[in-house]
Amino acid sequence: MKKLSILLLLVLICFSANGQSAEELKAEQAPKKAKIAELQGEINALQAKINAIPGWRKGAFGTIGASLSGFDNWYSRTAPNSSAGNIGVTVNGFANLIQDKFFWRNSAAINLGWVKLDNEAISGDEDFETATDVFTISSLYGRRLNKKWALSALGEYRTTIIDNFNDPGFLDLGVGMTWTPTERLVVVIHPGNYNFIFSRGESVFSSSLGAKIVADYTATYHKLNVKSNLSVFQSYIGGNFSNWTWTNSFGYTLWKGIGVGFELGLRDNKQEALNNAKISNGNATFDSVDNKIQSYWLFGISYAF
Repeated sequence: MKKLSILLLLVLICFSANGQSAEELKAEQAPKKAKIAELQGEINALQAKINAIPGWRKGAFGTIGASLSGFDNWYSRTAPNSSAGNIGVTVNGFANLIQDKFFWRNSAAINLGWVKLDNEAISGDEDFETATDVFTISSLYGRRLNKKWALSALGEYRTTIIDNFNDPGFLDLGVGMTWTPTERLVVVIHPGNYNFIFSRGESVFSSSLGAKIVADYTATYHKLNVKSNLSVFQSYIGGNFSNWTWTNSFGYTLWKGIGVGFELGLRDNKQEALNNAKISNGNATFDSVDNKIQSYWLFGISYAF
């Protein structure tokens, strides 16, 4: 009995010691966390000073998403012997020259996707087909009037690169003003812009003069990369010839540049909707076409360069 009492006492002492030790460690941890937060603030302040130094700023991050599956004699399916695949790749990059009197901002974005559903009982569907095909490149030059406003000229081109390259292709060339309230946000306001549209053969596409507005936000928050770009063209000859595209990309780094990424793209373009409708209905017009919002999204593994 005496030995049992001693054993119980030792167990209670051990639990008590462990509890005291945890409390002591937590007490030591608190000021260290506060110190880390203070150092992070100093790091952010130094980074802001680095960003203010004239010179080039370059960066890129991308996302890869893939899903592959196969079925062999899986009788609960309509197609018991089949394979499926979905692969997507997106890359966003920029190279900006920032000087006291001028800036030159360049960016490119690529989003490619392939999909396959192969039913072994049917011949001819074995290959991957293009699902997403987006390519955009832009170059913005600005001559500063002050720290936030500049006279500017913009060139922006977008098309597909896997299927029907430059058919259609959209090229915007324009001049106006650019507002840069912060290093991360750039707003382009160009009342004089011509939207050139390239296409082969007979098509519904028409080039026109209009206004161009672009809002681009690019930032890095510790391990999170963010890029949001809204590009709007408002044609002076009517809404049928206007268009807008909004893309949002996010990449969160988990280990040595590798992480998870997500991209969402939205677009409204009535000329593209009409061109697509004429494939099945040659009598389609701007008044009859159902111009739905176009969209794509991709989730997968990301890498920050």
